[in-house]
Amino acid sequence: MTETTHPQTTPPGDGAVPRSPEYRVAVDSLRGLRQDLIHDAFAYRPLPGRRTDGRFARRMPGRLREYAAWIPHALIVTAALISAALATVDSGGPAALMGLFCAIPVLLTMVRPVGAFWASMVSTPVVAVLGSRWFEWPWAAGSFFSHLTVLTVVAMRTRPRTAGWMWVLTALYAIVADSGIGPTSMYGSNSGAMLIVSALILLSVTVWHIRRNAEQEVTAQQTVTAHERSRRTLLEERTTIARELHDVVAHHMSVVAIQAEAAPYRVDNPPPELEKAFATIRENAVAALTELRRVLGVVRAEDYEAPDAPQPTLADLEGLLANVREAGLGVDKVVTGAVRELPPGVELSAYRIVQEALSNSLRHAPGATARVEIGYVLGGLGLRIVNGPPPNPSLIKPSPGAGHGITGMRERVSMLDGEMTAGRTDEGGYEVAVFLPVALPDEDGS
Repeated sequence: MTETTHPQTTPPGDGAVPRSPEYRVAVDSLRGLRQDLIHDAFAYRPLPGRRTDGRFARRMPGRLREYAAWIPHALIVTAALISAALATVDSGGPAALMGLFCAIPVLLTMVRPVGAFWASMVSTPVVAVLGSRWFEWPWAAGSFFSHLTVLTVVAMRTRPRTAGWMWVLTALYAIVADSGIGPTSMYGSNSGAMLIVSALILLSVTVWHIRRNAEQEVTAQQTVTAHERSRRTLLEERTTIARELHDVVAHHMSVVAIQAEAAPYRVDNPPPELEKAFATIRENAVAALTELRRVLGVVRAEDYEAPDAPQPTLADLEGLLANVREAGLGVDKVVTGAVRELPPGVELSAYRIVQEALSNSLRHAPGATARVEIGYVLGGLGLRIVNGPPPNPSLIKPSPGAGHGITGMRERVSMLDGEMTAGRTDEGGYEVAVFLPVALPDEDGS
């Protein structure tokens, strides 16, 4: 015996009858009309001033540039005056009242844009009924210009969907006005002209909206991409520094482990406490070395190969300068102060900073001359790498890199709590100045 279960379908919405797709489209459309043109129609939205750092504003004289922010307001006021003038010229009714009805909707676009559209829809039949000798219906001359101005300004200040609804309502008014309710004109209706011209204007404004939104999205995406690229570059440089310093730290930890193991054999009959202390030191050194290698494995790329040669120091700088000279960059080295051995991390960072600065000189100033200054001062090491202007700027090729060089230098200097400045010189070259602090012997207890 088998039991069959028949699924029961419950109407959505607690027994509500499902609606057809056409009904939902109509409801959504009416909801959009309510949101765009009815809800908060007379909300206060003042017209913002124009930017004074734009492409056209920058070309204006200093005095006029101060008033560039009020250009949109001045244009709207001018359009309102034109509407009033068209309503009063050759008018068959009260000229002042008709001019006022045509100018108010235009002026209202500066503070209440959606309300300005409804004001224009109300003033249009009022002006037409008051009388006009333009001999056309349903838009008098002033109303025609006023309504087009209102549609344009409101469409620019709102979204494209609002422009569509305004055109639809304008078309409905034209259909009702041409259905025989109002007076007729011996020259016919001007509704066709209004609908065609307004459609072209609103279409142009919509295209402008779409293009502006697309440009804003592209700009935002480029900003995010640049931020992510900068962040990735920073992580790559830190990873590179961690790989290079691994050999330095690992060498010192290995020396600690070996010396801790050999120390008890250098003392005759060492006490058990001393042997235990050295054994603990060795165990901790080996454990730290193991963890260091594990961490390096996390930041190491799959294709990374550990270098066979030891990490370079300032003693290897002559080989670097020889390679740079062979590449076509004339470079001199000047050393001041008493040359002394520095901590391995400082030596490595100083070498890499000089290497990157000279690489930038080769890339951005081919054929120029460079100078490397190394100063051993009390409490630190000073570096200055400066190159002259390129003799032939046309030979400079666009760099395909993402500007990793300066970022890597700053990371190395920041790691050592140093200071760095980089920028162009007055002669047209480029200068990198670095100071890496080094603790004095009496400060670290040695």
